[in-house]
Amino acid sequence: MTGYDEEDLRRAAAAGIRAPSLHNSQPWLFRLREGAIEVRVDAGPLDDLGGRAGPCGPDDLGLLGAPWAARLACGAATCNARLALAVAGRPAVVTFHPDGADRDLVARLTRGPARRPTYAEEDLHAAITRRHSNRGPFWATPVPAEIRVRLLDAARAEGAWLDLLVGMTALSAFAEIARGADRVLRRDDAYQMRLAGWTDVAGASDGIPVSAGAPLPEPQDLLPQRFFTGRRRQSGRDYEPEPLVGILNVSGDQPIDQTAAGLALQRVLLTATDAGLDASMLSQPIEVPAARERLRRSLGRPGWPQMVIRFGYGTPGRPTPRRTVAEVLEH
Repeated sequence: MTGYDEEDLRRAAAAGIRAPSLHNSQPWLFRLREGAIEVRVDAGPLDDLGGRAGPCGPDDLGLLGAPWAARLACGAATCNARLALAVAGRPAVVTFHPDGADRDLVARLTRGPARRPTYAEEDLHAAITRRHSNRGPFWATPVPAEIRVRLLDAARAEGAWLDLLVGMTALSAFAEIARGADRVLRRDDAYQMRLAGWTDVAGASDGIPVSAGAPLPEPQDLLPQRFFTGRRRQSGRDYEPEPLVGILNVSGDQPIDQTAAGLALQRVLLTATDAGLDASMLSQPIEVPAARERLRRSLGRPGWPQMVIRFGYGTPGRPTPRRTVAEVLEH
């Protein structure tokens, strides 16, 4: 069994660049080294998100939580790369943070024994190009129980768990935490300036264009929305009154846990896409330490929330732009 080659690297990177990232910052690089494919943090977008920092615990996330956000995104990119290699008959064994002296190296994919891809791998790989965040209103149609179980199983398969909030009591309690975190972020001028730098970037290969932003929030909305656009919503398209909200958790909160959470996050999102669901992410309750701690305690069990996901059925939206494969290869 030999290692990976340049063709494998490009195959992995082409899938990896379709992963989600905070404000579509795309903080990843891919490198071939000694027959292994490495996923690395790209310092450029990370600096724009608020600067480099060391391992971050619940009190070190800060506004925008740059290290956490970059690790989560690179974990998601690793999930896509692993799927692309698997369907090519060249499956990978993933090791997170294999070199303690190299903080930018978040994952290494080494060649595993040859085998045919599973049906699940083929389905999830096919969903990569179809998956994108839908920040607009969803229909009031409930998500069937069997699909909810698939989402739970997807998180569990990667060592994480997904708490789905059921009933208006749980939703209202979460919404209070989310709106409080959103108010904290809106009052921070430096945060808002950085956020504006990722917004309405016409012609750019990163950031959130107007076409992918949610319509302006209104007082009756249960959950907060980012101001990625100035457009009003269409008549009769209010946000769903009882959204399906999932909170992705892992047992720890060290860098390796955050990267692993990103891989689990992407598997959940691809599972949702394969099931015909739309999804969007709410990071505000994770970015504000006090809100994150309230959220953690409200769940009533050990673990650290890493992302909040809203699921439902919506009008098809538009994907955000991506950098090219050539731009994310590190030689």
